[in-house]
Amino acid sequence: MSVVIPPRIKAKLADEKHRVSEEEIRQAFDNICGSFLTDSRADHQTDPPTLWFVAETREGRLLKVMFVPRDGNNIVKSAYDATENIQRIYDKFAK
Repeated sequence: MSVVIPPRIKAKLADEKHRVSEEEIRQAFDNICGSFLTDSRADHQTDPPTLWFVAETREGRLLKVMFVPRDGNNIVKSAYDATENIQRIYDKFAK
């Protein structure tokens, strides 16, 4: 499956709050060491469901990446630095 980042999401990821590059997201997908978790929050429900994972970039940056698998692609919805709590949840349920 290929990684697709829509233009609107690319702009969001480039802003001051996120500062995540397309290359970093691709590196995170390449470095997945666990399974995907489903985002079960009511205000984030999608069809198909939004999935997420935590992985490192080549530089060691730990990212949480959210995406929707659709038509043979992984459509990125967001990505940002993983907090300790997010990493704990991922380690507990996905590894």
